[in-house]
Amino acid sequence: MGTRVVLLPGDCIGPEVAAQARRVLDALPIELEVDERPFGAGALRETGEALPDETLVACRDADAVLKAPIGHPDFDGASVRPEQGLMKLRSELDVYANLRPAAQGDIDLLIVRELVSGIYYGASGTREDGTVFDTCEYHPSEVERVARQAFAIARTRGSKLASVDKANVLETSRMWRRVVTEVSAEFEDVELEHILVDNAAMQLVQFPQRFDVMVCDNMFGDILSDEAAAITGGLGVAASASLGDSGPGIFEPVHGSAPDIAGQGIANPAAMLRTVSLMLAHGLDEHEQAEAVDRAVTTALERAPTPDLGGTATTAQFGDAVIEALS
Repeated sequence: MGTRVVLLPGDCIGPEVAAQARRVLDALPIELEVDERPFGAGALRETGEALPDETLVACRDADAVLKAPIGHPDFDGASVRPEQGLMKLRSELDVYANLRPAAQGDIDLLIVRELVSGIYYGASGTREDGTVFDTCEYHPSEVERVARQAFAIARTRGSKLASVDKANVLETSRMWRRVVTEVSAEFEDVELEHILVDNAAMQLVQFPQRFDVMVCDNMFGDILSDEAAAITGGLGVAASASLGDSGPGIFEPVHGSAPDIAGQGIANPAAMLRTVSLMLAHGLDEHEQAEAVDRAVTTALERAPTPDLGGTATTAQFGDAVIEALS
């Protein structure tokens, strides 16, 4: 059986940018089987589930999962939402390390976010007196494995790792800092810095060049990675990779499904195509092709910018520019 990628076209502008991703994959000199599966709002309408069982089985059996944005205003505030399917997919595939690169000019940093634990997965609810609660929980083993991933990645870059926490207030952060320090003994060639999250947020704005790799818990990583994207071009061009110890990774753009421009053919596919580059590198071990796609997207951003970047190119024309740059 050859290399197989499950493509989840998603919602609103999702199918539009996913189509460009498929065109780019078809243009590469590698053999891939691309298997499209329902996921998100469309699947929810058809089956009552955002992540149908058949889609989950296909994702488990794939070499990589390439996901377009999901979410639809029809389900805002609903008890069952498309985003719940994504949370389940991440958990089922145990992709605990989310990689969020942010680079522009002399800024070149990577945030490693723990993805399947913490406050987004802890107990939550409402008590009889009206109190509402969300619980942040971590086991040391969950911190250890994401820290080890971050150290290993830092070793391949600038050998500097900033571990972000709130150890002056939170018990989970104090344990986080202790475990990260213990793991650092295995990576003596990597310089470790502990930094409080509020200071990290400020430093990212003022001196982003000082960072190489940052490792954060789920919520801190969620916030800081969007901040890092904002200072290096915005969410519209940001990609992400979510990896585990085995099995397929999930590769997805950072931006949302943009229902306000869906169907107009003007969505910027740059983030989706940079996601393809991450998938080629971290999911399929096709590093040469990953670099080629990344260079082609950079060229297309200069030659065929979409309206959100001040240009006039359509979604398909941007894809044309990428494919032309690849040839």
